[in-house]
Amino acid sequence: MSTVEVRRRAGALGAEVTGVDIADVDDATFAALHDALLEHLVLCVKGQAHATPDDQVAFTARWGRIEPHPYVPPIEGHPEIIEIYDPNPITVTWHSDFTYAKQPPSVSLLLGRIIPPVGGDTMFSNGYLAYEGLSDGLRATVDSLRAVHHATQLAIDSGMPDDEIVNSHPVACTHPETGRRALFVNDNYTKHFDGWSVDDSQPLLDLLYAQFDKPEHTFRHRWEEGDLLIWDNRCAQHSVVGDTDGARRSLHRTTVAGTTPV
Repeated sequence: MSTVEVRRRAGALGAEVTGVDIADVDDATFAALHDALLEHLVLCVKGQAHATPDDQVAFTARWGRIEPHPYVPPIEGHPEIIEIYDPNPITVTWHSDFTYAKQPPSVSLLLGRIIPPVGGDTMFSNGYLAYEGLSDGLRATVDSLRAVHHATQLAIDSGMPDDEIVNSHPVACTHPETGRRALFVNDNYTKHFDGWSVDDSQPLLDLLYAQFDKPEHTFRHRWEEGDLLIWDNRCAQHSVVGDTDGARRSLHRTTVAGTTPV
């Protein structure tokens, strides 16, 4: 086992990992990373600029079944990897990936290939804290609700089946490994509560979205080339800070399939 060092980087979530080469991870090292992810929700594994796309794919497969992006074209020769470019309107708002799917992803991995001189940081927010910070009465209300999530127009135009572009999930979900509950709504994909109109839903949804924007619930990652971010899509949301001033930004993303939220 390599000498894995995990350093917490913020009060809410996020840790930096050194002493790991994703091209050569034994079972004990992976177990340490898995435990660290469950504890910190977001890991930054430093110093992975040497890793090839094949290395990233093989390491991602340690976490579970790889799920190719449903409509964004992959990089050449690697159907499991997409390239994330400049910030755009979808990525600069708080969200979890593909929550409109029947089974949204469990874990996402993002490897920094080209980093702009300034800007383009990635923000993360703790869905456990967003839920636990609600009053007892509001938590009880949230526990009784489901919300309907819709895919983006790009996904719809790609020809995805209807049952993969609109789905209902609990507003608060229980993590399948930790047993903790987390808010599971986001402004990108959530449209309304089951049985509620859009207009009736919006005030409460806005209040829930605001929990993710509280500074004390967040961690800000400042990218360096070779950083590999790993985050738990089931209990953390993310957004990019769109301040690159047009400089090139290239990140390689892989995604691990998840289960039906409960």
